[in-house]
Amino acid sequence: MSNEHEIEQECDVNEGCGAIRLLIKPRDKDLGEFTVRRTLPTRQLKMVGPWVFFDHMGPAEFAPGSGINVRPHPHINLATVTYLFEGEILHRDSLGSLQAIRPGDVNLMVAGKGIVHSERERPEVTASHHRLHGLQLWLALPTTDEEIAPSFHHYPSAEIPMVEVDGVPVRVIMGHAYGARSPVKTHSETIYIEARLKAGQSLMLPDADERALYVIEGSLNARGTLLSQYTMAVFTAETGIKVTAEEDCLLSLIGGKPLGKRYMEWNFISSRKTRVEQAKVDWENGNFPLVCGDEDEFIPLPK
Repeated sequence: MSNEHEIEQECDVNEGCGAIRLLIKPRDKDLGEFTVRRTLPTRQLKMVGPWVFFDHMGPAEFAPGSGINVRPHPHINLATVTYLFEGEILHRDSLGSLQAIRPGDVNLMVAGKGIVHSERERPEVTASHHRLHGLQLWLALPTTDEEIAPSFHHYPSAEIPMVEVDGVPVRVIMGHAYGARSPVKTHSETIYIEARLKAGQSLMLPDADERALYVIEGSLNARGTLLSQYTMAVFTAETGIKVTAEEDCLLSLIGGKPLGKRYMEWNFISSRKTRVEQAKVDWENGNFPLVCGDEDEFIPLPK
């Protein structure tokens, strides 16, 4: 849900200490009918493991007749992950996929050599007052998989494993942690978990080459550093990092093995700058496939 020429957003970024490399505080980005907070990419940090994009949408309130209405737009050489806490988004793509995304579901769209999709809402949803709250994330693909055939994968909430770690409920959304493995497809070493802590509870973070924790609700303490709501803490590879909830909180942790430099412009991510430039030309010339059932509109390439 980027759809801006400049994908990097200005954030308040501070160097951390000890096990924390950086503290990132995103600034609100007004998209008209709702607000997003983008913590990745920033000028100081482009990626965490394979993750190249992290948007926090809402919570947003929509009056009857309004809602999410993102016209068809393209992607290449990446995979998108959409995950909701509240509300619903209707996904359509050029493969013919039509899927309502609801809270707790994992929507994985692998762009590969190229895909087009739209994100809207069903008339039944927009007909009444409703809310939307969620995350949209992008993953870089390994260079060997950048040009694979596009694919779409939907995982209902009930398929995502939940484990209890010292009394803390944890969802293992991608990868493996705490003895559980997610069924969500990965192309490289990847981790994505969600945890809900009550005030005073602690959680030992899973190890990874690179990791970042984002506080969706509440606040945490990590090695004496306060992580307030809407803060992303980027950790070193040090093991044995524990966080403690200062108040009831909801967190997401992403990470994995780094994949190397990626070029990023608009909705295009690739290990090759020439591939990004070719994708821009292809979109302007109408060389991408149409979204099935949503063929009449599209988002022009930003100038």
